[in-house]
Amino acid sequence: MTIFLHDTLQGRKLPFEPLVEGEVSMYLCGPTVYNYAHIGNARPAVVFDLLARVLRRHYKLTYARNITDVDDKINKAAVESGKPIGEITAKYIKAYNDDMGALGVQMPDVEPRATQHIAEMIDMIQLLIDKGFAYEADGHVLFDVTADADYGKLSKRDLREMIAGARVEVAPYKRSPQDFVLWKPSTPEMPGWDSPWGRGRPGWHIECSAMSKKHLGATIDIHAGGQDLIFPHHENELAQSTCAHDGAPFARYWVHNGFLSIDSTKMSKSLGNVLLVHDLITKIPGEVIRLALLSAHYRQPLDWSDETIESAKRMLDRFYGAVRGIALSDAERAAAELPSAVVDSLEDDLNTPRALAEMFNLARSLNKATDADERRRLAAELLAAGDLMGLIRQDPEAWFAGDEGELSADEIEALLRQREEARAGKDFALADGIRDQLADAGIQIEDGADGTRWRRL
Repeated sequence: MTIFLHDTLQGRKLPFEPLVEGEVSMYLCGPTVYNYAHIGNARPAVVFDLLARVLRRHYKLTYARNITDVDDKINKAAVESGKPIGEITAKYIKAYNDDMGALGVQMPDVEPRATQHIAEMIDMIQLLIDKGFAYEADGHVLFDVTADADYGKLSKRDLREMIAGARVEVAPYKRSPQDFVLWKPSTPEMPGWDSPWGRGRPGWHIECSAMSKKHLGATIDIHAGGQDLIFPHHENELAQSTCAHDGAPFARYWVHNGFLSIDSTKMSKSLGNVLLVHDLITKIPGEVIRLALLSAHYRQPLDWSDETIESAKRMLDRFYGAVRGIALSDAERAAAELPSAVVDSLEDDLNTPRALAEMFNLARSLNKATDADERRRLAAELLAAGDLMGLIRQDPEAWFAGDEGELSADEIEALLRQREEARAGKDFALADGIRDQLADAGIQIEDGADGTRWRRL
């Protein structure tokens, strides 16, 4: 068994080897909880939930996904809403976990909150000052990027070019335009904590470095997140963590998912095309959203559109249709072997398009099989693959019943009984009329040797 992952720092796919044999530590930058998560936020949550599932097959995994619950955006939301900051963060922490749970995202092993790790942040900042990598100025503490010879290596940026090309207004207390804040002062109405540099609050970047050190150690195996975080967030994390720990590597593998667009357009508030997961799951099954987010390779861009959703729904219809009518015992499910082609695909840098193609091949074989034992074996394998992917989690009949539409499930079943009676009495006009009535209501029926099945379109 060899798992391969693409490492952003080295720019290539590498065989994965953990620091400690048999154990893996993974850290994912989680949400800033001032609003509901949008679909772009959901992509890393789903992608790295899948990676966690793959890793757990072979390793003891400690997976941390943080909560940023102190941030200027949260302060602004509190001012605009007139609600206490703690009330806002509590609401959106619960909403985030509930919404991600609807997408089949399992809870991480550790969910550290920034406000619970202020002491660790202060300690790390003081360590950086003592080692000559940070300085205090005008109530702020800043990281001195010129003191780190490797600054820019993750994002492949040259520090001299960054400084020369800086177009932002440089704060007078900064030595260099690229120096970033580790600690900043708080006004009386803002959240703040006492520190050696006065009452204040941490900068964003130091939060993740301190929390990952606390729960996973100075060197972690995998640091994950969206491609948009490579610079400056992950670059700054790398700099401050490496410098604080005497050059010890911060993360052995940096793994980033690609961007998500909406109908080929970048998602932004100004364009009004921000899609909130909290709203989407009221209209689209969470499993459809999950499959849509996994339909493209995680490192590639993903365009979210009606076609993306419809394609994911059709794929799930195929999977559920293949296992429909095959009742497996718990023992049969437990004894099922994971299809090696699916596993190999996922262990090759999470190649989900190939894994889904292999699941389609399995569903096709299942549909063609006529031997009862063979069908049960193939169904168990397909469901095992679904378990690993976080898919095919419902009873097939419930899946095809879907949401209550114009006709309820009981009304559909009653019409099908009437149709069957009409066919038995050779009243084919009535039988065809009932079929047409169901079709008009968006119900497709399929007659087979084992009876009539239906599903909502």
